[in-house]
Amino acid sequence: MSADRPRLMPHPLVPPGDPVAPQTLSGGERVLLPGARLGVLGGGQLGAMFAVAARRMGYAVECVTDEADCPAARHCDRLHVGALDDPERLAQIGATLDAVTFEFENVPVDAARVLERVVPVRPAPDVLFITQQRAREKEFLVRHRFPCVPHRVVRSREELHAAVAALGIPAVLKTAASGYDGKGQVRIVTAEAVDAAWERLGPEELVLEAWVDAAVEISVVAARGLDGSSAVYEPSLNLHRNHILDLSSAPAGLPRPLLTAAQRMAAAILERLGVVGVTCVEFFVTSAGELLVNEIAPRPHNSGHLTLQACATSQFEQQVRAVCGLPLGSPRLVTPAAMSNLLGDCWAHGEPDWALALAVPGVGLHLYGKAEPRPGRKMGHLTAVATTVEEALANVRLARSLAARQPLG
Repeated sequence: MSADRPRLMPHPLVPPGDPVAPQTLSGGERVLLPGARLGVLGGGQLGAMFAVAARRMGYAVECVTDEADCPAARHCDRLHVGALDDPERLAQIGATLDAVTFEFENVPVDAARVLERVVPVRPAPDVLFITQQRAREKEFLVRHRFPCVPHRVVRSREELHAAVAALGIPAVLKTAASGYDGKGQVRIVTAEAVDAAWERLGPEELVLEAWVDAAVEISVVAARGLDGSSAVYEPSLNLHRNHILDLSSAPAGLPRPLLTAAQRMAAAILERLGVVGVTCVEFFVTSAGELLVNEIAPRPHNSGHLTLQACATSQFEQQVRAVCGLPLGSPRLVTPAAMSNLLGDCWAHGEPDWALALAVPGVGLHLYGKAEPRPGRKMGHLTAVATTVEEALANVRLARSLAARQPLG
């Protein structure tokens, strides 16, 4: 990062509600007004929805990706397709942009660092470096005393056996890098399964996590601005199926002190990381009511898609505002809402009946433009808004089952 970048002013942890008033920057970095040219590293659906929000606000958007047929392609002003390990090409692209963000934490951190030499990258590549690898992320959480799942980093079969002895069984073995939606992890339920788990995931660096008696999982989407201000969304209650997020709903229906603690912790994590942009912090809530940080995603999140219909400012507009140095928008939850993922499984009986789905009150459809539906692949999502969160959940489940011609389950 160049030496003339401003130091962000410190700020207090932000209680739930609207963002704090902008503070004065100590270095005077310029605000990027509509008309500026924004780059997004990665071409998936999160990049596509960022581009939609940015172009609606008057910005030009260019996508840097290694895939021509990607969801972001149809929503960007320009698509740069090529290898992400070509520093000269990346530097040439970055020199034409005013700021760059990324839409997924598994993009190469080296690509972000090359771009940072010629253009502001928000969040910074160091944030990407920490959060895209579980061992580094856990080390960050422990160092800053954020509660997380008991764990051990393992690099050999012998270290794995020692970690299992220390943490007990059952436990979950995960790859340190590149794992998401349940990929790259194995649950160990017997001592005899330890070697098989190593054979499956080794010999690269792994993380063994103790089995947590989690009552529920929640996530908190939050934004941090260039001026150090924060805006924290209402936590979402998350339900998973086959390790993939299935349903999210807000309000979460948990005790307010617990939700407030999660919001404050999320804001503190963004501050410690020095995030400029949007980040989601996922939590386990144990049966005893304890909050444990599960993962940090330094970009908009699947569980935050309901903000498109349910909040005063969507997570994608918030990302634009933060990246451009604009005042953050209100994260206020305007109406109860629920989101259901549409996986490729919904195409098992042919093209889903979207007319039936959209006949359900309060339901909206978002398709990502992916050509090939495959089991487990995120093809889109449905949202439902209603007067109660229970009604929103019931309607979004009904809409999905009608569209897929499947029994309500």
